Amino acid sequence: MTIAWLVLALGNSREHAGNDGYDDSPSQHYSWDSSVQNHARVAVGDVIALWNRKELIGLSVIEAIDTAIAEKTLYSCPQCGKADIKRRQREKPAYRCGKCGHLFSAPRQKTRTVTTYRSVHGKRWMNGRGLLSASELRALCDAPKSQLSMRPARWERLQQALLEVTGQAGTVKDIAAATRLAISGGHRESLVRVRVGQEAFRRQLLREQGEICAFTGPTPAAALEAAHLYSYAESGEHRDHGGLLLRRDIHRLFDLGHVAVDTASGTLDVASSLHHYPCYAQLHGQPLAVQLRPEHEVWLDAHWLSQRPRA
Repeated sequence: MTIAWLVLALGNSREHAGNDGYDDSPSQHYSWDSSVQNHARVAVGDVIALWNRKELIGLSVIEAIDTAIAEKTLYSCPQCGKADIKRRQREKPAYRCGKCGHLFSAPRQKTRTVTTYRSVHGKRWMNGRGLLSASELRALCDAPKSQLSMRPARWERLQQALLEVTGQAGTVKDIAAATRLAISGGHRESLVRVRVGQEAFRRQLLREQGEICAFTGPTPAAALEAAHLYSYAESGEHRDHGGLLLRRDIHRLFDLGHVAVDTASGTLDVASSLHHYPCYAQLHGQPLAVQLRPEHEVWLDAHWLSQRPRA
């Protein structure tokens, strides 16, 4: 019997005031960690159906699950200790506890070690927007009134509901076949080195640099990552002034060498392979959004030489 998982995916907004959120790309991967109920029950070969509290986004079959160990920062009410806190948009103090009603300017913080999970499911992705509503999806779950972000359901029931709505077997049947052909086994261990202290490093950069992507400008903190300007995997150390805050997509492109910094001119260099994407092409030749320290320039020069070797 194939299990389907209804999982909550809200893009860059999938965060809770009690933590720093997750990075998702619904058609490719979904992230969670060991603080989430049912975290270890999800397996390769299960169907994953993503929704946004309003409707189905899409579904696929889990091909693999990457796991790693990471440090996670949790935020809670300084009075009652509960994580049901919300940031207020205009009022001061900035936070309110949903449990005890306490108002406060900054939450209590603690760090814990968690196992992180990321599904790989892009191969058989089916766009499902508009096919099933939130109420229809809840009814398919084993516990329709559940409030969990990862809820088990029966694939046979979900499959039948989709067939009734679409009237076409096509992709739905392909997904059904894939669940039978999926390689058995649970999770595969990530090959990336564990970044112990990464969240503390990020908090330090936020204090020093503010909510700003060094390459593109002001950006919400939830979309910013602490980018090492050197190979952390080789050194395993967080070096002073060895990082900048970068938007998540920009961070990935920087790591791949598709975006680099010409410190001689203080401008960004965007690889020609990205020039047909307007949002990235417009960054080429633009100045950075932050003032670089000498230490930043040393690391960025080394990155430049490794990615833009002189002829």
